Amino acid sequence: MAIRIRHILVALRDAQSPPRAQLRKAATLAREAGASVELFHVIGEPAATALMRQSAQRRTIRETRALIAERTLARLERLAQRPPLKGLEVSGHATWDYPAHEAIVRRAVATHADVVIAATQAHAMGIRFFLANTDWELIRQCPCPVLLVKSPRDYRKPVLLAAVDPLHAHAKPAKLDDRIMDAGVSFARMLGGELHVMHAYKPVTAIAPGPVGQPLALALPTEFEEMHTARVTEVFDSLAKKYGVPPRRRHLRMGEVSSEIVNAAWRVRASIVVMGAVSRSGLKRIFIGSTAESTLDVLPCDVLIVKPPGFRTPVPRRPERLWL
Repeated sequence: MAIRIRHILVALRDAQSPPRAQLRKAATLAREAGASVELFHVIGEPAATALMRQSAQRRTIRETRALIAERTLARLERLAQRPPLKGLEVSGHATWDYPAHEAIVRRAVATHADVVIAATQAHAMGIRFFLANTDWELIRQCPCPVLLVKSPRDYRKPVLLAAVDPLHAHAKPAKLDDRIMDAGVSFARMLGGELHVMHAYKPVTAIAPGPVGQPLALALPTEFEEMHTARVTEVFDSLAKKYGVPPRRRHLRMGEVSSEIVNAAWRVRASIVVMGAVSRSGLKRIFIGSTAESTLDVLPCDVLIVKPPGFRTPVPRRPERLWL
């Protein structure tokens, strides 16, 4: 089922000088999808609030908070009137809340956002970007797709790479691949790009006890490996064909999943890699899995994270009463 983008929530860490790439890409997606945009900033400084509580009366605290929110909102409204957002249906919203990821999720739910756009943070030399705690928690807890902006490159006929697991070797729900492919098809269509699909699998091995009790991986006869590869290829091609992805845009590799996803992204010059967040049985919290944990920070492009059907965020609708 195609994903329709009607409302975009842009979560800004810095309301004064937000990343230009984040605003440009939000504007591009909004124009192509005919969507509205909300610029959202969370004001959440428990330490500053504690100082206000110690040095001011309740009324003064409330007035100070209201003044800060008003000034922040004014900055967001000025951003909305500047390129690249000028001419679009853009609003601003600033609120006191903590922690930031819960505030963003609450706002996404309240506004019925179809996608949240957040920017990763630049790091020291040698490491281009890294995901902060807010990013990880959004990936885990936001009910709608999360687009993490990592690359400064604009979306000009972008390549989208959907990373799927059609044999569910990593305990992913069967319908998650459909969500990933739906998102890939929808975003490729909206942005005038093309969708590629990839899957990495490991060779078949047998485990036997070693001389000191450590398990040893044993190579199986060639025919077993050939049968395994044929089965993987059949299931992978069936999924790709279902979504109209031609053979030249299918990438099936044997190897370590994380490194193969990164290699494929470089190889096809992907602008967006589409991945899924998965829940572990017996746990209420959602995790993205070890594959994504070791992949997201090193991908050279933006990442779109989608949830499996039926996911419900654990974030409460109302914040705890942390401030006066």
